[in-house]
Amino acid sequence: MQRGHNRQSVFIDDRDRAAFLAMLRDAAQQCGVAIHAYVLLDAEVRLLATPRDAGSLSRLMQSMGRRYVAAFNQRHSRSGTLWAGRFRAGLIDGASLGADALVHVELLPVRTGHVGAAGDWPWSSAAHHLGRVRDPLIVEHPAYWSLGNTPFERELAHAHRLQEGVSVMNAEGFERALLQGRAVGSPQFGLEVAERTGLPMQSRPRGRPKRKLAQEKTVPN
Repeated sequence: MQRGHNRQSVFIDDRDRAAFLAMLRDAAQQCGVAIHAYVLLDAEVRLLATPRDAGSLSRLMQSMGRRYVAAFNQRHSRSGTLWAGRFRAGLIDGASLGADALVHVELLPVRTGHVGAAGDWPWSSAAHHLGRVRDPLIVEHPAYWSLGNTPFERELAHAHRLQEGVSVMNAEGFERALLQGRAVGSPQFGLEVAERTGLPMQSRPRGRPKRKLAQEKTVPN
């Protein structure tokens, strides 16, 4: 996640958004980062991505910071910083939570009240995963491939998941991992991550898991 400084807009119009995505596609290829899902709002960018090595993600975000900020400042006749410091990132167990993570990212415009359905937001990967467009930025996550044997089956299954949303427990877990720079997933995943990186697992919430909610109620704004 990368947010605008003091929550200021980092995209003024669709031309800015299109320029950002074009730069992101080039930078992701150069830095070795597979982008599985994304969403652009006025003051925030979310990515679900797999870096090729330990430094790939940092190289990507640094590259985007330099290239996009320079272009944005020049176009809008401004100077100075655009982003609110360093990006935030958490580590997700793709094997058990990859499909929910895709949904969580693509539902952000619904959670924030921009649209009523994820596929209606033109600046996210949702339309791609629903089969409405083909987005060259996207590298499909294995969890998406597992949704069906044909494109139609995968698109239909993803549409159902977007309508259902993710559990409140998982959604809150993703947000905590992101903001705290921690890992979220199965106990075995946590042990493997801790042994390899020293990155701690987030603490589990107390009590029984909450029921799944409709998408407009999945996460408090």
